Amino acid sequence: MIRSRRSKAIAVLSTLSLLTAAVAAISLAVGGVRVPLGEVFLSLLGRNSGSSDLIVMQLRMPRIVGAILIGAALAVAGALLQGIVRNPLASPDLAGVTGGASVAVVAFMTLFTGYSIHLVPLVAIAGAFVVVWIHYALSWKKGVTPFRFVLIGIGLSTALSALTAFLLISGPAYLAAQVLNWMTGSIYGTNWSYIRMLTPWVAVFIPLSLRFAHSLNVQSLGDEAAVGLGGRLQLSRMAVLFGSVALAGASVGVAGTMSFIGLLAPHIARRLTGNDYRLVIPVSALVGALVLLLADMAGRTLFLPMDIPAGVFTAAVGAPFFMYLLFRLGRAYGPK
Repeated sequence: MIRSRRSKAIAVLSTLSLLTAAVAAISLAVGGVRVPLGEVFLSLLGRNSGSSDLIVMQLRMPRIVGAILIGAALAVAGALLQGIVRNPLASPDLAGVTGGASVAVVAFMTLFTGYSIHLVPLVAIAGAFVVVWIHYALSWKKGVTPFRFVLIGIGLSTALSALTAFLLISGPAYLAAQVLNWMTGSIYGTNWSYIRMLTPWVAVFIPLSLRFAHSLNVQSLGDEAAVGLGGRLQLSRMAVLFGSVALAGASVGVAGTMSFIGLLAPHIARRLTGNDYRLVIPVSALVGALVLLLADMAGRTLFLPMDIPAGVFTAAVGAPFFMYLLFRLGRAYGPK
């Protein structure tokens, strides 16, 4: 049984890795200017000196790498958040993480001219951390039930959207269009400086999240069981929550509010591997990367010459999926 489960996990991880690599290669080749796959591979090997090398390595490659990092980070953030509150409807969008990060970043961009781009992830994480703790505190009533969590999250998101709109109106006019495009969720214009800014957060907190997989597995049994098994519940929960906020906040700081990846990817991962967080976390990362790669490729190619933000496509897929989950879980978790 254990060997069979391990073989299945290896097969799932290998398949998702190959799919992600294949979609990334195709995404490098397609767009306003099509580049043959042969030239794409020559560019990746450093042997292409033609004009297509500029398109592949300087224009498209940062965008592809950004999609992989951001999709993986948001997916893992959602998986961690769902594990903490034991709530299948939890996600960075509904927990106020992305809303808090957006408000903080818009306020920072509006109030401080000549800001350093490297401060944006830190500002986003700080804003997200404040809001998610407010949300968690308001949701607590002898525990956190899914419907209470979702309803308070919707209320907080509405309030944060209103505050963001107020900041946009009160700020300089030239900034509004730039911020609105960013808030939709877009990796358009991503360059290597953005990648260097995002990579440390992903490289630190995704591997670190795997260290807490056992703790999340124990917490899934309930708080009393977790304490009874010797777990330092509150300390572990705070550490996992900080990891979730750091991953989601850094992603929002770079790409804006990329909706529903943190909700969608962990559910797909559980369908593929079960509820063991040692597998849910890496599979969620690959699913999130693949989803955002597909969304970005669709935005670049389906409506040429327009470049539609990837967040439009993730929201179009994620919103119906969220309603389906809400309907399916209504009887099990609804008010008594």
